[in-house]
Amino acid sequence: MTADNHLRYSRFDSTADVYAFNLSVDKGSYVFNIQFKDQVISELRLSIGGLHNVENMVAAVAVATYLGIKEDKIRAAVADFKGVKRRFEYYLKDDAHILIDDYAHHPEEIAALIEGVRSLYPKKLTVVFQPHLYSRTNDLAKQFAQALDKADEVILLPIYPARELPIEGVSSELILNGMHLEQKRILEKDALLSTIEKENPELLVLCGAGDIAELLKPVQHILEQKVNIN
Repeated sequence: MTADNHLRYSRFDSTADVYAFNLSVDKGSYVFNIQFKDQVISELRLSIGGLHNVENMVAAVAVATYLGIKEDKIRAAVADFKGVKRRFEYYLKDDAHILIDDYAHHPEEIAALIEGVRSLYPKKLTVVFQPHLYSRTNDLAKQFAQALDKADEVILLPIYPARELPIEGVSSELILNGMHLEQKRILEKDALLSTIEKENPELLVLCGAGDIAELLKPVQHILEQKVNIN
């Protein structure tokens, strides 16, 4: 683009050339319009959480519109966008359960993830987090605690060591002890599965960069069985 056709985009700032407006939430999706200069692309539906993803979509729609792609094709592409693997990835999304997986393993990522989930679902939010690396847990325990306090309930798994040897005095308890949230605990993987079977959480997020993703299929199966029994 030359200086004459340079476009500024924003999430909601109406002084920009391209921006979103009339944002609402419907059945776990963002629904919004985008103003592209004098043109409105209406009723866009985005099914991944986080307002930063709305902003990213503003940029993508701006490029598509600039290139002359038709509005109906843009609308269909936004609705079909599922994001990337292990980033706000749905494993269940129905009237009974929401199960979301995310690679978030840094306090800022966890805070953004929780904010995104809350912006879509006004339900009790249970977060299962597996800390990654002893060194990172030791350095960022306070920040992890502050981010996780934004949930309604937190279950911590033991630290995933990856390439590291244990550090004396460093465990998931460092995070747990720094949290103000009342509903918090540390569970081993087997105990987590039995707890989910017993408590049947409605809105459940699993996050971390270790092997926590291996639990997703078993958790999904447990929750689906709950629906079939009921």
